[in-house]
Amino acid sequence: MTTIADNLQAVKARIGRAAQAARRDARAVTLLAVSKTHPQSRIAEARAAGQHAFGENYVQEALEKMSALPESEWHLIGPLQSNKTRLAAERFQWVQTVDREKIAKRLSEQRPAELPALNVLIQVNASGEKTKSGVQPSEVLDLARIIASLPRLRLRGLMAIPEPGAPRERYAEVRQVFDELKKRMEVDTLSMGMSDDLEIAIAEGATMVRVGTAIFGARRKEKSAA
Repeated sequence: MTTIADNLQAVKARIGRAAQAARRDARAVTLLAVSKTHPQSRIAEARAAGQHAFGENYVQEALEKMSALPESEWHLIGPLQSNKTRLAAERFQWVQTVDREKIAKRLSEQRPAELPALNVLIQVNASGEKTKSGVQPSEVLDLARIIASLPRLRLRGLMAIPEPGAPRERYAEVRQVFDELKKRMEVDTLSMGMSDDLEIAIAEGATMVRVGTAIFGARRKEKSAA
């Protein structure tokens, strides 16, 4: 039976092969372990195996894990409701799903002054479907300018979730938006790619991949509330 440490090594090997194929340095790709719905004990195993950064979808669920593993880096990768921005601003190091001005302003206002600036990513709607979260590519620059003007926030780049089985062109489109943003602002992070598509994402310039199933196994039944 494989262990979480084994799984981490296998994922890192995949990242290495994908980076090599794309003629990129594997060290330029950060692995974010998506720990949502998994118990603290399994996250502790990953931590003991050297994994430092973890992604959670739900603020309340994440808070319990943070208390048990305080030295880790925590990323919010699920939709953020207005009534949860204070907790997100106070406890997370990264929020990857900023998609509107209201959320950005609340995070800025509520980030404690004694903490480093909160790292944020703009979520881009990679599929173009109106029902999906994220801003349209044409709206990225306007929101980026707003975020860049806010104190207590540090805009790091973009996050996208291409639909399962999406053609490579979808990833390339997000990469183009990221490249355009880089021409105008100092951003360094393109969070794109998961267990099933990290190779395509890395080929199209992802600097962070969010991997859950390939590390922790199938997710437990998710909660209904964010």
